[in-house]
Amino acid sequence: MDITIAAKVPLTEAEGPGKRFAVWVQGCPFRCPGCCNPQYLSFKNSSAVQISTDSLTEEILGYEDEIEGVTFIGGEPMAQAGALAKVAEAVRKAGLSVMVFSGYTLEQLEDQGDPDYPQRFALLQQTDLLVDGQYERENAITDRRWIGSSNQKVHFLSDRYLDLKERWPSAANTIEIRYKNGELTINGFPHPEITRKNLQSLKK
Repeated sequence: MDITIAAKVPLTEAEGPGKRFAVWVQGCPFRCPGCCNPQYLSFKNSSAVQISTDSLTEEILGYEDEIEGVTFIGGEPMAQAGALAKVAEAVRKAGLSVMVFSGYTLEQLEDQGDPDYPQRFALLQQTDLLVDGQYERENAITDRRWIGSSNQKVHFLSDRYLDLKERWPSAANTIEIRYKNGELTINGFPHPEITRKNLQSLKK
């Protein structure tokens, strides 16, 4: 089974608790104004790559001693839930956690009348932290780490991160900037002013 991947960052602290292996999938049914990854919305993108679940799992586990978990983001992870569930199950067996960002609400994902419910349920069963809800630009916030807008909720689907339930980090979101082999990459979701200042600092 293959997954269409838009991007990967093996070691990041901007996409969930601790150091994580972040995977951005290609394709999203939503078109949220202000989306931070508009290039990942189309389900057809020549720069996206196909990777098997086994290959992705092997790559993630190559960082097993350096990370505490995996984050699936996008794009829309639930659009490829069946394949991601297989990866999630394997990495959790290795002791890693799984965090998923989805534009669907948990209530929508638990709708057993939806034809995609079995695949989505399979991924939910392997998820420790779910951040649900579409990004709403008019309700953007900067005081809840890893959360883009006030409508989005965090669901603790296992006991892995229950310690964060009453003390979710209140720091503003951050970005990480990397320059490697002539390519500049940025991940995270900061305030636009923070992005501008970081890029100016990089140019100096």
